[in-house]
Amino acid sequence: MGQIEELPDDFDEALDLNKKAPANPATAEADEPFQSVISHLPPSGLKDIVGLQQPQDEYLPPSDEVPFPINFEKLKELQNDPTAPHMPPAMASVKSHTAAELMDMMNKTPLFMTDLENAGDEKGENVLLDALRALQNEGTRGEVAQNFREQGNEAAREKRWIDAKEFYTKSITVVMAKTDQWEKPEDAEKEKKMLREAEEASYINRALCNLELKNYRSTTLDCASALKLNPKNIKAFYRSATALLALDKPNNKPLQQVAVKIAARKEVLERIAARKRAEEEKSRKENMVLSAALKARQIRTRKTEQPPDMEDAKICLVPDPLSPESSLDFPTVLLYPMDAQSDFIKAFSEMHSIADHLEYIFPLPWDRKGEYTINGVECFMETVTGGLIKAGKKVPLLKILSGGKTEVVDEMVRIMNRHILLLSPQHSLTPQGSMREPDTIHVY
Repeated sequence: MGQIEELPDDFDEALDLNKKAPANPATAEADEPFQSVISHLPPSGLKDIVGLQQPQDEYLPPSDEVPFPINFEKLKELQNDPTAPHMPPAMASVKSHTAAELMDMMNKTPLFMTDLENAGDEKGENVLLDALRALQNEGTRGEVAQNFREQGNEAAREKRWIDAKEFYTKSITVVMAKTDQWEKPEDAEKEKKMLREAEEASYINRALCNLELKNYRSTTLDCASALKLNPKNIKAFYRSATALLALDKPNNKPLQQVAVKIAARKEVLERIAARKRAEEEKSRKENMVLSAALKARQIRTRKTEQPPDMEDAKICLVPDPLSPESSLDFPTVLLYPMDAQSDFIKAFSEMHSIADHLEYIFPLPWDRKGEYTINGVECFMETVTGGLIKAGKKVPLLKILSGGKTEVVDEMVRIMNRHILLLSPQHSLTPQGSMREPDTIHVY
C-alpha cells in the first residue's frame, strides 16, 4: 500500500508525479555494479550474507511465536496486494480469524475461560482444564473442600457473587460426595472437624451469595442447612430473616419468633452492659474517695507482687463508700508467733482499739495455760524502716496508723502479741527464731 503525503500549498499541479525522472548517465554507470549484486541477493537481503541481525527487545517474545494458529487461507484473502509487505506472524495469527473464532479459542484457555461446556476440542477434551481439575482435587476430602471454600471467600471479597456461589457449591459437593476419591487423612478426627467446618461455612456463605443475587428462597434453604449443623449460628438467623423480609412475609411465624428472641436478648444485653458500666463507674469513684481518705489521714499503704487471698475483705469506707465522712475499716490479722496461731478480723474500724477486739477474742480456745489476757499481752507493729513500734491496746487504730511511721501492706493490718518480730501474713517466729507455719487461723 502506498504512502499518502500532504502536498505544500505552493505545489505546482502541472507536474506529473508518476512520470519517472530521466536517468543520469553518470549515475547509471556508477549504480550498475550495485544493481548486479542486488539481483543476486537472497530474499532476506544483506543480513544473511554479512550476519547482520536486527536488535531484539529482550522483553518481547520471539517473532515466530504466535498467540493463535494462523489461518493461511484467510490470510491469502486479506493480502490482495502482492507488493504489500507481509504481516508479522503475531498480527497474522489474529487477523486471519474472526472475532467469534478468537473468542472460541480463548475460551479453551483456563485464564480466559468463561464457558466450561464449550471449553473442549472436537472430542470434548481440554488437557489444561483436566490438569487444573486434577490439582484442585489433590489432598484429602477436607483439604479439597477447604480449598474450594477459600476460593469462594476470595471471590466473595471481590463481590463476584456468581463465582463465589459456584465455589461454595463445589465445597458442599465434595463434603456430601458418597464416593471417597481423595487421599486418606492421617488424622481422622481432624479431618472430620475440617469437613464439618467447611460444610457449615459453605452453606452460610452461599446463603450470602444468594441473598446478594436476590435468590431469597435459596437463601432460606441454605440458612436452614447451616442451622441443622449449628443451631446457634447467628449469621444464619440474620440472613434468613433478611431474605424473608425481602419476600414480604412479615406474618411468617418462625420469623416472628426469631424477632421476639432477638428483641428479648437485646434488652438483656443492654441491661447487662448498663449494669457493668454503672459498677465500673461506682468502683472508680469508691477508689478515688478511698484514696483521698487515706491520704487525708496520712496512712501509708503498699502492695506486693503476691498479695494474700482475702476473698472480699479489703479496706473500705463505711457506711457509705462514696462519702469522705465515713470511717475506715481494715482487714487485720493478730499474730501469736510463740504458739503458731493467728486470728483474722475482717473489718477492724479505725475508731476501735485493739482491746475492743481482744475482749471477745480472749480467752483463746487453744490457750490452756491462760497466758493470753488483755492485761498480760503487749502488742507491736512493724514500722516502715523495719523496726517495731509498741501499739497501745486502748489507743484507736487510726492514731496508730496515722503519721506515716507504719504502713498497711496488701490492705491488711498486722498486729502481733508479745515481743515477736512481724513477718509475712503466712509465717511467724518460734522462740528460737525459726520459720513456722501458723497451725490455725481464727476468723472474726
